[in-house]
Amino acid sequence: MKTNERIAQLDVGVLLRRGLLVEYASLGWMTVEALAAIVAGFSSGSLALMAFGGDSFVELLSSYAVARFLRGAVNGRTVESNERVEKITAFLLFALIPIIGAGALYSYFSGIEAEGSPIGIVVASSALVIMPLLWYEKKEIGRAANCLPLTIDAVESVTCFLMSMALLTSLAINYLWKISWIDYVATAIILAFVTKEGLEAISQLKQSQSLS
Repeated sequence: MKTNERIAQLDVGVLLRRGLLVEYASLGWMTVEALAAIVAGFSSGSLALMAFGGDSFVELLSSYAVARFLRGAVNGRTVESNERVEKITAFLLFALIPIIGAGALYSYFSGIEAEGSPIGIVVASSALVIMPLLWYEKKEIGRAANCLPLTIDAVESVTCFLMSMALLTSLAINYLWKISWIDYVATAIILAFVTKEGLEAISQLKQSQSLS
């Protein structure tokens, strides 16, 4: 039996508890990722790393909001309405757009170039492994339990994965060959993806509200 088929057959309460554990794992990792990226960014003068740390902080807030909702649902009490949490997660997803865009503009006009950083490379490499696992679990559990906040949070996880891929590529290229403009190319690709996913999240939220 495939993994998604097993998940679909689980009780909703079991799914929510599993989703809560995934969010706890996400909270732990995003805390490490945000702190390590920001510290590495300051120490190496890399705006790309600091922007990545800012993105990680936004995702940390999103995971907290979803975990708070799931904890209430698991304990049989409603901390806040499902609609409110959906708005929070959708808003936080959209918050990634100005963070990435402002970072790119500041980097360009200030002449700041992304630099190679051993800590940054380790963080980005780790995210390439961890974020797909978190994305898959959030997506499958959110779909099976019909929990839109968890599904939207999964989008942020895959966004972080793409950002870490672009970050790792730019750090490695700059470190090895000193080609700084690749950082802007990667940032533009990520910004386009985040904008697309943000619009889709808002569309999902409006559809959910129209059905309620």
